[in-house]
Amino acid sequence: MTTSGTTPTPTNAPVFDEDPYSPEILADPIPFQRRLLEAGPVAYLSRYGVHVLARYDSVKAALSNWQDLISGDGVGLNEPWRTTGLLESDPPRHDAPRDVLAGIMSARVLRSMTDECVREAELVIDAIIADHGSGTTVTFDGQRDIGAVLPVKFFGEAAGIDGTENMIPYADHVFNVGGPRNELAIKGEATAPALAEWAEHACQRESLKPRGFGSDIWAAADRGDIRHDQAALLTRSLVSAGIDTTVGSLSALLYAFAANPEAWDAVRADPALARVAFDELLRWESPVQMDFRKTATEVTFGDTTIPAGERVMICFGAANRDPRRWENPDKFDLSRDPSGHLAFGMGIHQCVGQHAARLQAECLVRVLTDRFTSIELAGPVVRHLNNTLRGWESIPLKAVVA
Repeated sequence: MTTSGTTPTPTNAPVFDEDPYSPEILADPIPFQRRLLEAGPVAYLSRYGVHVLARYDSVKAALSNWQDLISGDGVGLNEPWRTTGLLESDPPRHDAPRDVLAGIMSARVLRSMTDECVREAELVIDAIIADHGSGTTVTFDGQRDIGAVLPVKFFGEAAGIDGTENMIPYADHVFNVGGPRNELAIKGEATAPALAEWAEHACQRESLKPRGFGSDIWAAADRGDIRHDQAALLTRSLVSAGIDTTVGSLSALLYAFAANPEAWDAVRADPALARVAFDELLRWESPVQMDFRKTATEVTFGDTTIPAGERVMICFGAANRDPRRWENPDKFDLSRDPSGHLAFGMGIHQCVGQHAARLQAECLVRVLTDRFTSIELAGPVVRHLNNTLRGWESIPLKAVVA
């Protein structure tokens, strides 16, 4: 709840004593985010001593102002726990690595991989039909059988990285330590050293497959586009940022279709709506719920000035459901124009791997609408709790084979 301000705080912003990292709020952050949205352009989280930006206009302004709200001191609640890479850098250190990765993972490059991605999606869906079908009905788990499978198969191969079974647990821990050292962060500490060792080894030139995004990064270092000491860190960004967010968004897309049959019927009638459906899903779900910036100088939002040297929470989930920007924001609605959502960020740190996520979503929808006539929920869904991501543990589904 919002406090009355009886305890002195270093701000004139509305003060919240609720814990956004509590299991209850992580499982269902929307009610808390609504309260943040109503409070004003900026609020203050007393438990962590940080300001939070939730409204669309505030978040958009912050993401666009990389000069005053920097990433170079880390994008989590606390100081960085590992050697920082692309996400935790500012210009000029940020520029060359991003340019390299943007070229390697451009829309043109990803479009050239469409047939390969469709084949992977077909293999995944056809295996589900073969293994879980009974007559014309198939029961399966959208998270375990599709969401957690297709990105690892397709993107793991495209990246050219061995040990793909480590990708999801490694990324899960990376995003958990972006929050406080709570139970979620602590539970990963036992396996973190082994996973970190795997990531460091897997991203070295000699460990990568000859063809893939990883080897392309090292080739860029050979050309002098980036330094060789940057190549492994840039390859690591494929592992930490390229998997769990896509796992969550593909799983959420399946849930959205099952929970909103009119949307499924619309996409099945017109598969070209797949791109709109994915963008609306990203707005509606916001797989990355929050991250942080640090003020390099005083910044002002509304009537509140945040001093230099302070961490500021950026709440993507709230911004993407701000009723000041979106009509009926809690509805998954394919008739709206979802462009302008902030799920991929904005500005110089906008997600450089978004074309890979888009390709997988569109190919998955193409195969789903070809193989199934209907998808519906077959039981209660279970959320996977993470300090940064909005994910899934289980999405029981039932589908009718076309």
